[in-house]
Amino acid sequence: MFADHGLSAGQISTLFVIWSLTSFLLEIPSGAWADTFSRRRLLVASPLLTATGFGLWTFLPGYWSFVAGFVLWGVATAISSGTAEALVYEELARLDAADAYPRVAGRAEAVGTTAMMIASGIAAPAMAWGGYQAVGVASMATLVAAALVARTLPETREDPGEDGDGYLDVLKAGFREVRGSKTLGRRLLLVSAVTGLSAFDEYLPLLAQGTGVGDAWVPPLMVLVSAGFAAGGFLAGRGLRWTGPVTCAGGLLLIAGAAVRHPWGFVFVAAAFGVIQWAITAADTRLQHGLSDRSRATVTSMSGLGTEVVAVLTFVSYGFGSEFAPSWLLFAVLAVPYTLIGAFQGRRAE
Repeated sequence: MFADHGLSAGQISTLFVIWSLTSFLLEIPSGAWADTFSRRRLLVASPLLTATGFGLWTFLPGYWSFVAGFVLWGVATAISSGTAEALVYEELARLDAADAYPRVAGRAEAVGTTAMMIASGIAAPAMAWGGYQAVGVASMATLVAAALVARTLPETREDPGEDGDGYLDVLKAGFREVRGSKTLGRRLLLVSAVTGLSAFDEYLPLLAQGTGVGDAWVPPLMVLVSAGFAAGGFLAGRGLRWTGPVTCAGGLLLIAGAAVRHPWGFVFVAAAFGVIQWAITAADTRLQHGLSDRSRATVTSMSGLGTEVVAVLTFVSYGFGSEFAPSWLLFAVLAVPYTLIGAFQGRRAE
């Protein structure tokens, strides 16, 4: 869409940079806002901001509209990151059902993955029928529906600021909480690592091409991996005491699937990414169990910031390594940290 409206590769790259910087800069500040303001209202506002940006792209296409849309999308991502986790965990805890958090969070991720698979399937006929406007309007309608669903979420914290804490007080409390607990700091790093490292899934099409299949077979292999992600989400919350060994096994599965260099190896790759999705939810659950309600969204947003940093390092590593090594070897190398993380967790219980 950007290219069809006359943007160069350089201009498109600036859009992605603006998008990432907006989310990056607002990640922690927006988390503190979620601890001093209604989390439900922020979750209602988030999809509406993104819908507004998509509206600009759909009806006023051009470079500056694309910039504005990405800024709105970045803000929307920041105000929902950490906010959703904090709201869900606290409402479950008030029902004495905090143990259900990984199942709820995992299934939400699984449904989201399934929805993306469906959307990818209907995108082509939608484009053929109504072009970019049809896809844009459909995207906006979906986001408005998401806002309506968010409006129905329970929030027993009717007045988040009733204890007298202001924005800066909550922000400082979040940093003090992390500095005052080595265990919490390790859990924060764990979430950042297992989530940020998964960013190399963006290169899965290159891994698929490296197996020797034609381009027509790449999408089915991507669907297989998406199914693995969904399965990992649906299984989240089960067998948490085996987090270390399972995470280690996931790394080994990915190494094996990449090293096979055959389409059948994607069965192992799909299983590995299912384990990774499961491990991400397990790490997030362990983090939530150790947080106080006062600064829950703030600290969760710190993990989001850490995730972005690890993701960028992953992209840089892959880009640099691609000059010297094939995709299968890079995937095998990037899977090693999961194996080591799992082995470390297996030796150390918290």
